Amino acid sequence: MRHFGHIAPEVRQRLFHQEPCEFTADSPARLLSAALGATLYSPATRPRLADDIVKQTGRGVVSMVLCLEDSIGDEDVAEGEENLVRQFTDLAERGVDLPLLFIRVRSPEQIPDLVRRLGPAVRLLSGFVLPKFTEERGIPFLEALSAAEAAGGHRLFAMPVLESPELLYRETRVETLEGIARAVDKYRDRVLALRLGVTDFCSSYGLRRAPDMTAWDVQIVASVIADVVNMLGRADGTGFTVTGPVWEYFRVQERMFKPQLRRSPFLEGQAEELREALIEHAMDGLLREITLDQANGLLGKTCIHPSHVLPVHALSVVSHEEFSDAQDILRPERGGGGVLRSQYTNKMNEVKPHRAWAERTMLRAEVFGVANEDIGFVELLAAGISG
Repeated sequence: MRHFGHIAPEVRQRLFHQEPCEFTADSPARLLSAALGATLYSPATRPRLADDIVKQTGRGVVSMVLCLEDSIGDEDVAEGEENLVRQFTDLAERGVDLPLLFIRVRSPEQIPDLVRRLGPAVRLLSGFVLPKFTEERGIPFLEALSAAEAAGGHRLFAMPVLESPELLYRETRVETLEGIARAVDKYRDRVLALRLGVTDFCSSYGLRRAPDMTAWDVQIVASVIADVVNMLGRADGTGFTVTGPVWEYFRVQERMFKPQLRRSPFLEGQAEELREALIEHAMDGLLREITLDQANGLLGKTCIHPSHVLPVHALSVVSHEEFSDAQDILRPERGGGGVLRSQYTNKMNEVKPHRAWAERTMLRAEVFGVANEDIGFVELLAAGISG
C-alpha cells in the first residue's frame, strides 16, 4: 500500500517531487506509525463490512479501526464479534489489497478470544485499539495482546486511546500520565501510536465544539493534548506517535463536492472553485484543526467519515520548501551546527535546534511524499478525489 496509490502513476509524477513510499503490514513499526494517516473508524456490526473495507481501500484509506466499543450498543457486542470473524474470513478468501486493520475492543479477554476465532484470517489483522487507557486498566490489555501474539505467531500492535477522566482532571493528570508512560514504555515494541479521545474529554464537562471551532479552541481539551505531547510525544527517542482527535461533522444529505468538482483542478483550472466548495461544505474547521494538530506535534487523525480522509492526507504531504529545509539541516557537513539561510531565502535554519524537526519531516516525506514546487493542498486534494 502507499498514500495516493489510488491515483494514476502519471498524475502522481505531476504532483510529487518525491512520491510516497510503498509499505506493508510487515513494515517497521516506526514507518507504520507515521503512515497511519487518516484512520477511518467503522462499527464492527456493519453487514457488508468486507465490501466497505475494499471500497475505502480503493479511495486511498490505509488504516481502519473496526469498533466493538462506543460505536455499538452493549447488546450488539456478540453480534459484532461474530460479524468480524465472518468478514475477515471473507476478506482472506478474496486475496485483495487491504489497509492496516485494527479492532477496538472493550475488555482484555476479547483479544485472545478474537485471535483464536479469526484463525488463519488473523494475518489480516494489524492489532487492537485499547479504550480508556491508564496504567491500571491498560496493562491487562497489553498483557493479553502479548500473549495472543505469542500464541498465534503473528505480530500485533496496540494503539491505546487516552480518554479517561483521570487524564482530564487537573489534580490527577500528571500522575495518570506518568502511569501511562510506564505502561507504554514497558511494551514499547508493541505500541504503534497513542490516540486521543477528545469526545470523551468534552463529555466530562458537557462540552461539544461547534463546526467552526477546533479542539484547540476548547481550552480544557487543548491543555490535555499539550500535556500528552509534552510527556509522551518527545522527539528524544522516548516519545510515541500521537494522533489527532476525531472531527465529528460531515454532510449526509449531499456529496462533499459538486459532481463537476470531482475532476482535477490543476488540469482544468478549477482550483478557486474547489476552494469555495471547501468553505461551502463546512470543511474549513477540519482543515484548520489538521493544521493545528501538526503544528502541535500530532500526526495522523481519527476519522469517522470517508470525506475526512483525503484532507488529512493532502495536508500531510511535505511541501517542497519543508523538504528543502530538512535536507539542508541534515547534510553530513552540517553536523557541527551553525545557521544557514534557506534555499527559499525566507528564513534561517539553525542546524542543531531544527534537527529533530528535520528528521520528523523526512519521515513524513517518506510516507506521504514531497509535493512539487507548484503543487499545493488543493491540487493534492482534487487529484485524490478524482482518483
